[in-house]
Amino acid sequence: MSSEGQTSLDRVRNRISDPPLLETAHMLIDTHAHLDFPDFANDLEDVLRRADEADVKRVINIGTSIESSKRAIALAEKYPSVYAAIGVHPSSAHDAEDDVITPLRELAKHPRVVAIGETGLDYHHLPSEEVAKEKQVQVMTALRSETDEEIEAQIRDGACKSKQASLFQQQLDLAVELGLNVVIHQRDAWEDTLEVLRAYTGKVRGVFHCFGGSLEQANEVLGLDHLVSFTGIVTFKNGVAVRQVAADIPLWKFMVETDCPFLAPTPFRGKRCEPAYTRIVAETIAVARGVSFNEIAEATTETAEQFFRFNRA
Repeated sequence: MSSEGQTSLDRVRNRISDPPLLETAHMLIDTHAHLDFPDFANDLEDVLRRADEADVKRVINIGTSIESSKRAIALAEKYPSVYAAIGVHPSSAHDAEDDVITPLRELAKHPRVVAIGETGLDYHHLPSEEVAKEKQVQVMTALRSETDEEIEAQIRDGACKSKQASLFQQQLDLAVELGLNVVIHQRDAWEDTLEVLRAYTGKVRGVFHCFGGSLEQANEVLGLDHLVSFTGIVTFKNGVAVRQVAADIPLWKFMVETDCPFLAPTPFRGKRCEPAYTRIVAETIAVARGVSFNEIAEATTETAEQFFRFNRA
């Protein structure tokens, strides 16, 4: 503790929240943002200006559907610091057209497209989960058989998982075809996600964005030659475990991101997140690893440049 009673992490947060005190540093790349979301409709240019002032010189806008991917490209065309990833998010699988690959293949021709994604598996909002939440507010007996509603939800679970897996595999195939890497979304579907990816080992690389798993899980990902990426979760009071993972894994095996407008880091938690806060994520990891901010900025930027190959056109 300092004489003022602050931890080193507290001092990082205070320094970053006051832009005039930012030290000159290496550039950063926010590798996962959703600037096409309505949250940024009214002040996007100010958001990008603040990012630049925080040394966040590139932002990858991530598509979550065909329309979102089109918006990502439009932003990349308009703003030199913005690049696009195109894909269909697993939570959009139920609304997706039967053929998403044809339009994605066409969109991928754009020189500002640097990855496929985000794609993957997400079992957090399966039909059975929604039924279970509804049941929690009802008075239940200690022992009961499954209701027809629950059985039907489980059947729909299977269809949902199948649709997600099919879209995931199709997008991985497209990435292999085009020579692009993949931004992976995984939630409550760890083993199934790895099982799909194992068939693509040596063919395509992915980054597990918003990584919040254990060191063992991180090593599973790295063992398949993929990467992980950390968000503002590393700054949370309940983010001790993932902060330790960020401290323990090899320096050249991770990137930094915001996932904005979500997951704003402390001291902005609960507010809209934005790309400038990538710096808080990097500073926090630097403190956790006991190294300089510049070391984290240089390593994560080089890793991102190699993974996304911004100048491939």
